[in-house]
Amino acid sequence: MNTEWHFPVMIFASLVVFFLVIRAVLPAQEFRQKKYMVALLSVLVVIVGMLFGKYGATWGLPWWVYYPIPMLMTVLLPPFVLKLRKTKTVLYLILSFISAPFIHIFFSFFFGWTEYMPFWEIPSAQIIFQ
Repeated sequence: MNTEWHFPVMIFASLVVFFLVIRAVLPAQEFRQKKYMVALLSVLVVIVGMLFGKYGATWGLPWWVYYPIPMLMTVLLPPFVLKLRKTKTVLYLILSFISAPFIHIFFSFFFGWTEYMPFWEIPSAQIIFQ
């Protein structure tokens, strides 16, 4: 079965979650003021990061290159670019670290798609409820 279309769907879901995380961290007025910066961060952190992670492995890069670079982009860029204070940075880091497993559990459990975090096996609802 062709699963190539899973990746764009996962990118879209990650974009939505990233926006929600940033929205939870920033007050509404500040979020609106920085909407273009948030959009640029979304492209860099989510789209470029996920593409680099996916194709870094395909290009034969070692895991210690294609895995940490997107993770570091996710951890370092938003607090720096958005000029988050310490408490907002901590909140952002907590939510961002929770978001990746949440997305993986969602797609693995409800759809049986395991590509997001292939090293973490989550049974799908189809298998459990057969």
